[in-house]
Amino acid sequence: MRGSAAERRLLHRLLTPLPIVPTKHAVSFFPANAKVIVFDIYGTLLSSAAGDVGADAASANQFSFREALVDAGFLMQQKKTSYLPEGVLEETVQMVRRQRQAEGVVYPEIDILDIWHRVVERLGFTEFSASMLRLAALSYECRVNPVWPMPGLAEVLSILSRSDVLVGVLSNAQFYTPLLLEMVLEQPLAKAGFDEELLIWSYQEKRGKPAVELFTEMNRRLEHKGIAAEDVLYVGNDMRKDIYPANRAGWQTVLFAGDSRSLRLWPDDLALSDEHPDMVINALSQLVAILT
Repeated sequence: MRGSAAERRLLHRLLTPLPIVPTKHAVSFFPANAKVIVFDIYGTLLSSAAGDVGADAASANQFSFREALVDAGFLMQQKKTSYLPEGVLEETVQMVRRQRQAEGVVYPEIDILDIWHRVVERLGFTEFSASMLRLAALSYECRVNPVWPMPGLAEVLSILSRSDVLVGVLSNAQFYTPLLLEMVLEQPLAKAGFDEELLIWSYQEKRGKPAVELFTEMNRRLEHKGIAAEDVLYVGNDMRKDIYPANRAGWQTVLFAGDSRSLRLWPDDLALSDEHPDMVINALSQLVAILT
């Protein structure tokens, strides 16, 4: 299992069930031939209060920021009322993204540990460890963007792991994303059926969806395994970040419309006006009918 004992204890304390909010979106699916199924994470495999990885979607939360500093050992419990500047975390995220965009990266992805390193130095802390930064980032994420497995997740993964279909991930993420997924599944990702060669996390690639480079990289990895683009089924909750680029990668696409908090249709985006997924589902269990 990923993560230190302290990180796992923190997750046990902060993670609680997060009921989904059903949508009324029409469902349409049919049997499909696929050798690989690739998932988005937030809003697809994990119900998410923010609907995306917290660094992308959650707004500033001063209480959670203070509590994260306490959880990581930067502040003592009795001193957490001391002054902290408002919005310093979000300001740092935006600053780093602007710098990367100025370098020509259209959809830059941050590394949240680099962000927290910059933040605590700005706050005047000079002696701290990498483990403290990880705890701070993890605590803040769990507080502003609580997650829980979508209904049926473990069962669907168990069925897929016994089939000939490979399972991968292409998702906006931070270091804690696979940690969170393993925690709710109660087992390492490989044991849950994920192919470790088909895991693409945005923070490692330094680009976020819908960057075409992420989908090109997955096609490169699939080609190495002898799998063509048309044999891929991609499942995501966001028309702009998931369906649009996956269609252009030559994949079959499934819009996951299982939770109204995270369903992203972007109806006012003219670039998506003629864009459609191949299928729409509102429960992960429907994937079994598609693939069998």
